[in-house]
Formats: sequence, structure tokens, C-alpha cells
Amino acid sequence: MRHVQRLRPRRSRVRRPSAPQVPETAPVRLTYRFFEPLIPKQNHPEPLVSVIIPAMNEAGKIAAVIAEARAVHPATEVIVVANGCRDHTEMTAERMGAKVLAFADPLGNDVGRSVGAQAAKGQILLFTDSDMVIPSSELKPFVHAVQSGVDVALNDYTGPTDRSLVHRVILAKYTLNSMLGRPDLRGASMTAVPHAISRRALQTIGAEILSVPPKAQAAAVCRELRVEAVHRVEVGRLNPGRAAGGDPLEKLVLGDHLEALAALVAERGVRGGFHDGERRRSMVR
Repeated sequence: MRHVQRLRPRRSRVRRPSAPQVPETAPVRLTYRFFEPLIPKQNHPEPLVSVIIPAMNEAGKIAAVIAEARAVHPATEVIVVANGCRDHTEMTAERMGAKVLAFADPLGNDVGRSVGAQAAKGQILLFTDSDMVIPSSELKPFVHAVQSGVDVALNDYTGPTDRSLVHRVILAKYTLNSMLGRPDLRGASMTAVPHAISRRALQTIGAEILSVPPKAQAAAVCRELRVEAVHRVEVGRLNPGRAAGGDPLEKLVLGDHLEALAALVAERGVRGGFHDGERRRSMVR
């Protein structure tokens, strides 16, 4: 019998193109979609921290904002107040496991904070915005401050004061804190995010007042809650679009400070608690 040797066909050697050499110094840019499978997709059932994020048409950033917010503490719930959104903000927030409170029409500035606070279950309420991605490492100090006994933990960002013409909103913040007897706070304000409050503070001043942040701050100080500027986050750099050019919200924020001063006068008298010196006004006819 003839022996037949079966020959396997030769595999042609095809050279695969080598991967391009990436310089060691080249930055590697990773998006949140890369990390998305690793990010928890649900709120904690019994949260210690409630992160409240008002949002309007921020589909491009909201996933990253939520991811950073959720990382502040293992027991965290994220609440997104989607108001007047015309993009995929709500859908993206839901996909990221946030509790979404959706409104067909815009609520107006800061009203989302009140709405989110009313729905929050945590003992610590942390407020941030959807238009800037603040790393969790920059958010955690506010949570830690409230855990240590602070009732209102403010961003120690006071805005630029070294200019010949200081922005009127910055002056209003300094003025309010001085009138409250807290010049040590300088320009720190509940107007700026991030900031956090305790459940005790929420129960003392109420959720509704959070819609007017300076008024909420005045109420907290007047009720002798512990209000401190605990950590500085350069929100002006994180969102340069706000700082550049004219500020469309300037008049609204100035009005908020006037409302806070009016509340202070109602609380402490026409001079806001400051004495009248040795004036004998009764002698004037």
C-alpha cells in the first residue's frame, strides 16, 4: 500500500502593521464612556449624602457630573432636577441611575435646589451644577465638613477682588457677610457651588428659602447655625463662560442680596442689629 503524506497548506505569512509608537509624554484622554461599566448605576437605598444637581440642556456633561457626584461617599443618592430640557439630559441622567425630577418648563435660577432638597433623603445635602464637572476629590471636603459638625459648608471662592473695579456681585457678598456680623466669610456665599448643608440646617431654614441663596445664608446665620467657608473650588476657571464678558444674572443676584438684607432688617430691626451710638433723635423736632 502506498503511503500518502497529507500536506497541510502553507499559511502565508502576512505582516501585520505595527501599532504606532506613542511617545511616553503624550497625554491619554479617557472619556466617561470608557469608565461607564465601572460606575455604579443606582442610588443608595439609605443615603447619607444627597447630591442635588439642577440641569437644563446639559446632555453632554451630565453623565460626568453624576459620576463625580456619586463618588463622594459610598452611601450617596444623586438627584437631577431637569427643568425645561430639550435634549437628552433626562435620559442620560436616568441611565446613570440618578433620581430625575423632570419639569417641562424652566424653573428659573436656584428653584431646582429647593425642589431637590424637598426630595432628598440624606443627612447631608450637597449642591452642585450640571454645567461644570467638579472632581469628587473637590466635593468631598464639603461632605466631611458637615460630618464634622458644620451646618452650612461654603465654597471659599470669593471671586477676584484685586481689580480697580470689583464686580458688584462680589461687593454684595462681602456686604451681606459684614452686615451679618461674619466678615470672616468675606465673599463666600451660598450663591456659589459647591456647598453643602446638614439635615438640621434644612429643617431650621426650610427648603423653599434655598431658591434665594443669600437669603438662606442670612437665615442660617441669624438662626445661629454653624456656617463656615471650608474649601476653595475655583469655579471661575471651571466655567470660564460665566466669568467672561457681561453677567446676565448680575441683577438677579443683586436682587437676591437685597432680599436677604430686607430679611435681616426684619429679623434684627431697622439697623440690622447695629446700635445707633449716642444719638438722641428724640431731641430733633
